[in-house]
Amino acid sequence: MPTNCSDSHPEASGALSLMGRRPAGGPPVEIPYSRQSIDDDDVAAVVRVLRSDRLTQGPAIEEFEARLITATGARFAVVFSSGSAALHAACAAAGLGPGDRVATSTLSFVASANCIVHVGAEPVLLDLDPATWNLDPERVGDDIDALVAVHFAGLPVDLGSLPVRPRVVIEDAAHALGARTPAGPVGNCAHSDLCCFSFHPVKAVTSGEGGAVTTNDPVLAGRLRSFRSHGLVHQPAVAGWYYDVTEAGWNYRLTDLQAALGASQLGKLEAFVAARNELAERYRRRLLGAPLELPPAAPPGWRHAYHLFAVGVADRRRVYDGLRAAGIGAQVHYTPIHQLSFYRDAAGGPWPVADAVASGLLSIPLFPTLGTERQDRVVDALVAVL
Repeated sequence: MPTNCSDSHPEASGALSLMGRRPAGGPPVEIPYSRQSIDDDDVAAVVRVLRSDRLTQGPAIEEFEARLITATGARFAVVFSSGSAALHAACAAAGLGPGDRVATSTLSFVASANCIVHVGAEPVLLDLDPATWNLDPERVGDDIDALVAVHFAGLPVDLGSLPVRPRVVIEDAAHALGARTPAGPVGNCAHSDLCCFSFHPVKAVTSGEGGAVTTNDPVLAGRLRSFRSHGLVHQPAVAGWYYDVTEAGWNYRLTDLQAALGASQLGKLEAFVAARNELAERYRRRLLGAPLELPPAAPPGWRHAYHLFAVGVADRRRVYDGLRAAGIGAQVHYTPIHQLSFYRDAAGGPWPVADAVASGLLSIPLFPTLGTERQDRVVDALVAVL
């Protein structure tokens, strides 16, 4: 049987209940905005590792990476302890650093910009394309050295439409595992150098916490593996025990327990994404004509991953509070990065589209096991509040 958890999520940012938990003294959240689905085979996969000889740096890591390669079509996959770690590693492996101007979308979780700061590069926050709520490709000029392209809510950025391709292109696909473009699955790096994923419990598949980077470049893959483990490079030709350290890397390793869960979950990816798409299309039908803005849909030939179903509403605080009072766990994704204190002096502005879009964004519940009965409760409560 599936088991589920609450909707607490560190990427559910905003002043409105930062962690997605019930406000003190408020009603319980009966339908969270998202949750994982764990089956008996997922539990069995973790138990097998618990009973094995290796809890970390063992064969489950290689199995998870192999299944990611199959799912994405990339040549290499390297797993990490979180999606944020994966983004940091991708920037470091690509050689980004001081003097580089690295652009990303201002409508994202802050990790999309923090990874740029962590390597000493300058973040440039881009405004949105109003038709997609992704970054506007036309704003990527020849003064940009690298791009961290965020696939917001699971709708891929059209990287093939970039007027200028920066030296390095990294996909932030934390929302987009299972999405497709005419060039194939997101993660195959058809138009990028590296692609990063997250396996937090509210994502398409989960490993508890975790992330990954895919690439088609063997040199970048080697750098990623070194970076996630203290910069160590094993040199068995010198001696079986010998290693060197070529950089100040990090301990960003994933455990075999998490990898076993993630590998098991990947077997359900297609079913999970299909369920999300079916529920999203049902939301569109049921909310047609309601006084709100529906999210951008995938164009013909593309597949949306629907990590989020974010609608635009007027008087968001009233709608949020009304849904919470009805036991519906709405959430805000996101406060634009340029509005956060640390990034208020960031380059790339002004951001009129992002400011307008983000002011009314509200994510309503969407996860594979939501079901039509609970979805109808969400719709009825939302329409009543509106």
